[in-house]
This record gives sequence, structure tokens and C-alpha cells, in this order.
Amino acid sequence: MPHLTVYALESDLTGAEPDLIARLTEAVVDVYGEWARESVVVLLVGMPLNRWGAGAKMAAPRVSFGIRATVLERPDAADVLSRLAAGVTDAIATTLGEQLRPGVTVEFVGAPDAQTFIGGALATH
Repeated sequence: MPHLTVYALESDLTGAEPDLIARLTEAVVDVYGEWARESVVVLLVGMPLNRWGAGAKMAAPRVSFGIRATVLERPDAADVLSRLAAGVTDAIATTLGEQLRPGVTVEFVGAPDAQTFIGGALATH
């Protein structure tokens, strides 16, 4: 179950939320396949201007991408993660502005298979 938490400036997100959620979902589906569409969860967190920085500069969007730990162990993990990161970065830059592309950070966080539950039951995807 891909879970994407996107941290970006509130001013960048305002009005772009539906488009960004749709594009991020498509980025995941492009890599995983159509079966994943209903499993993609996107959380947009808007940060106030001047309250978020990195390296003494205003920060660019950051994505925490929750992913099954088994994906990180696959022989093709580098390819899968590269494609996911590129798709997520493209979705953000296309929706919020190309000027953000160079600073977009995508961090993959692996969750063991038996640690994701939906509605109180173990998730199967």
C-alpha cells in the first residue's frame, strides 16, 4: 500500500490539491499497475511560508513514501524506486512548478508486510 505524505508550502498547494493527488496516484499506477490505484494514499501537508527550510534556504517539497519493505529487497528495487521517484518528482514539478524540481526530495520508508492494517485487518497489497 503506497502512502505518500507530501510536505510543501501552503501557498504552492492552494488550489492544486486535486490535480496533485491525481498525478501522484498516476505516478504510482504507472510503476505498479492498475491494481494499485485504490491502494494509493496521498496526504498533503501545507507548511506556512517562512516556517520550513533546509540548508538555510526555503525548502522544496519533500515526500515521505511509505512502501512495503519487500519492495526494497527485490532484485529490481533500484529500478522500481528510481521510476517511482522520477514519477513523483514529475507530478510535483508539473503541478506546482518546474522551479521546484531540483529540490524535490523523495524518501522511501519500508514497512514490514505484517505491519499494515486496513479496517482492523491485515492489508493484502
